[in-house]
Amino acid sequence: MEKKTDSNESYELGYQPSVDQTNESNKERNECSTLSGDSLERLRTNSEISEFSELTDDSICSSKAPSPLKINYTTNSSAKLKHAFENGLKEREPADLELEMMKERFAKLLLGEDMSGSGKGVSTATTLSNAITNLYACVYGQHLRLEPLHPEKMTMWKREMNCLLAVCDYIVEFIPASQNLQGGSAFEVMRSRPRSDIYMNLPALRKLDAMLLEILESFQDREYWYVEEGNLSDNSRRIGSFRWIIAQPLPRKEEKWWLPVPRVPYGGLSEKSRKHLKHKRDCAFQIHKASMAINSSILAEMEVPETYLASLPKSGKASVGDSIYHHMWTAQEFSPDNLLDCLNVSTEHEALELADQVEASIYIWRQKACESHSKSSWTMVKDLVSDTDRTDKYTVLAQRAESLLFCLKQRYPELSQTTLDTSKIQYNRDVGQAILESYSRVLEGLAFNIVAWIEDVLYVDKIH
Repeated sequence: MEKKTDSNESYELGYQPSVDQTNESNKERNECSTLSGDSLERLRTNSEISEFSELTDDSICSSKAPSPLKINYTTNSSAKLKHAFENGLKEREPADLELEMMKERFAKLLLGEDMSGSGKGVSTATTLSNAITNLYACVYGQHLRLEPLHPEKMTMWKREMNCLLAVCDYIVEFIPASQNLQGGSAFEVMRSRPRSDIYMNLPALRKLDAMLLEILESFQDREYWYVEEGNLSDNSRRIGSFRWIIAQPLPRKEEKWWLPVPRVPYGGLSEKSRKHLKHKRDCAFQIHKASMAINSSILAEMEVPETYLASLPKSGKASVGDSIYHHMWTAQEFSPDNLLDCLNVSTEHEALELADQVEASIYIWRQKACESHSKSSWTMVKDLVSDTDRTDKYTVLAQRAESLLFCLKQRYPELSQTTLDTSKIQYNRDVGQAILESYSRVLEGLAFNIVAWIEDVLYVDKIH
């Protein structure tokens, strides 16, 4: 605009520029417009623009203030680039964290949890068993209420379990199968499939796992709430249509004082909510039974360690004691329930001690029953009558001890692992059995907790 004004003034004064000057001005104007386009494309800064303006002070684009279009374009482009860069970092962060986690798990698996690298670590089976147990403690260790699992915890549980259970995809066995040729003839080939115990139990455990998560998710909208056991003060009371209930204490053990206490609204739960709780309790109880059955079958298939057999007493009578032995052998119709009533087991510690004693006697009597069949032919003929009686005695005692142990575990479903179970898990070398045992064990514990949480809510609703 200034240039045009000057030229008009010159015309008015009678001065006309020459053709060369006109061409030079057009050339200068074209060069300036080209530079302006380049500056937009290169996203120059204000300092670069000002330096260039000083050099081309007499040109058309020598304005000291930069163009508003240029500033907005540069600012928006920088913001977009920065936003895209930050989004790229955020997208890469979960992948990087997951990669680091995989590296750590792979290293621990190879080292056998021995970070010194001296080769004194545990077996691969034990490492995987410990990993599943620790994952359960990490995800569900602080989940003490009947409510949905946190989304991050649920994602973590599914992702980690899929990774740990992926090992089972490569534990296979070969089975015969027929293959048809183009000519119509058939021949037998060997094809691979998951090992029989994994083929039968792993899909069932996955289904039970999904059902337990579904049960927790079904308590999104709930009429009850929780208060901390050690914080039962006026501050935790609800106003309006709710009331703070001071009633009989929950029927739980004193050592579990840290568990939160459920509370229900005034008038109790609605009939719909009560039916929903009872239905989910029955479902969780069935899941608990199924998980416990799978866990018991896997433990029964594991080999008994030699260290455990070497530590057994010489006789089953010395293991269970005179009174239990007398009751088990002399009773014509043995009843494990009556025997447990007579023993008056009151604590879980006493129940676990009794379970260890009975389980040890089972293997002692089984060993003696097998030893009687391993004699030479002359000895078997010589002691035929007495040996038959003795074998029947040991067999009957072992069977009655098994029924007593089963009844004891039914009465105390939360019973800890026995010495034999712990020894089997510790010395087990079968990777597939280790995964199935630990997976079924943690699902059994989760199902038991859900049943207990529902029972607590129903109990509070009953006594309100």
